[in-house]
Amino acid sequence: MEEDKEVKDKSVPSEEQGGGEKEIRHCSICSRTEDVVGPLFTLPNGMMLCSDCLQRGMDMVKNRKPDLNGILRQIKDIPGVSMVSLNGVPLTNEEPAPEKKPEPEEKFTMDTILPPHRIKAQLDRYVVGQDEAKKLLSVAVYNHYKRLINDEKHKADLKSGKVKEGDPNLPETIEIQKSNVLMIGPTGSGKTYLVETLAKLLDVPLAMTDATSLTEAGYIGDDIESVLSKLLMKAGNNVKKAEHGIVFIDEIDKIAKKKNTNQRDVSGEAVQQGLLKLLEGSVVEVPVGATSKNAMVPMKHMDTRNILFICGGAFPGLEEIIKERLNEHSSMGFYADLKDKYDGDKDLVAKVTVEDLRKFGMIPEFLGRLPVIVPLKALTKEMLVQILTEPRNAILKQYEALLAMDEVKLTFEEGALEVIAEEAYKRDTGARALRSIIESFMTDIMYEIPKDDAIGEVVITAEYLQHTGGPRILLRE
Repeated sequence: MEEDKEVKDKSVPSEEQGGGEKEIRHCSICSRTEDVVGPLFTLPNGMMLCSDCLQRGMDMVKNRKPDLNGILRQIKDIPGVSMVSLNGVPLTNEEPAPEKKPEPEEKFTMDTILPPHRIKAQLDRYVVGQDEAKKLLSVAVYNHYKRLINDEKHKADLKSGKVKEGDPNLPETIEIQKSNVLMIGPTGSGKTYLVETLAKLLDVPLAMTDATSLTEAGYIGDDIESVLSKLLMKAGNNVKKAEHGIVFIDEIDKIAKKKNTNQRDVSGEAVQQGLLKLLEGSVVEVPVGATSKNAMVPMKHMDTRNILFICGGAFPGLEEIIKERLNEHSSMGFYADLKDKYDGDKDLVAKVTVEDLRKFGMIPEFLGRLPVIVPLKALTKEMLVQILTEPRNAILKQYEALLAMDEVKLTFEEGALEVIAEEAYKRDTGARALRSIIESFMTDIMYEIPKDDAIGEVVITAEYLQHTGGPRILLRE
């Protein structure tokens, strides 16, 4: 008892011991003294809490209320407790971040969508030729977004009570079906470039994918839903914006039904069957940031009814199927058609029918969901010359801009353009051959020109391209 008395006397000095006045302790939160709230609880670093404040803090931790930051900010300035954190909430004076508001849903009106003639006029600035293809695409896109306006109007009428489902006394709303597009043309004819330009003009998200990587679910490769995953990523994970976008599936001819095979066609007919639900329109679970579904990937639901699907492919061998069909009715006699009548026809693809595509290996259900068929013509030498110089982002304009940064003017003679077009035409790979040809002879010029500041202009001649001469160099005045 005497020892306890000594300890007590040491911790709380009294007037009899000559220690002066008794020490007054108070709560670090509510500042009430010990004689009012009772004994205080001493925490590490000298912090003291009354029973009420301690109970309140424990209740907040238990209920995980966001007001916990308010208590933490009150005790931040107490010496020695600047690193205290309860329930994982950092001790900070910063206000909690405001909740992110959902992005407004994009709505289309007749004033915001371009009519077909204006869409085609914009495409003419970037794409040479293919007038019929641009016309078909412009009308298809215009009708697609008019369909969106019709659907939004119908939803608004239902919400306002102007229209009721199944009410015979009210005018019926006409439901417009979706018209997806199938583009057919040789490689390098501008299928991908047309779709890219179209998406820029419409200012909608565009996802481009390759059908060769798609397989049936459960097999090695990309699932069907990976097509929508790319669209969702292009839209910044905004589902509403993605549902008004465009999906371009290239190399669609590679999923044609395989002939004479006894094995399961996991990358042919099976993929066509899997794409049916996307093309028709349905609600699909889409993995976010991945190409396949698994337990570690978050999922979002997307409605594909308002997504415009454009499929494209070169369809090699389709010309032979078309010629076979055209020659079926040839007969003997003076007015009979020759068997080789269509051998030199470069625009044979323009005569394609749905029956030809079925013989190629596309299933009828798949073709039925791609009602708009857009054939593209093979590029001629004249069109290749135009592609070099006329479009807004023409290849030669790009090189002129590169040399202009070195304060050097680049000029091409007319004969040089014809040589480039002739070589590209021989390679039979369309506009893709133009850049590789220009790169082959521009490499030396781009390497040598920066060495000499006296050079002011370079003229590319036909002789230089034919390896019988060199470019003409003009010095600065």
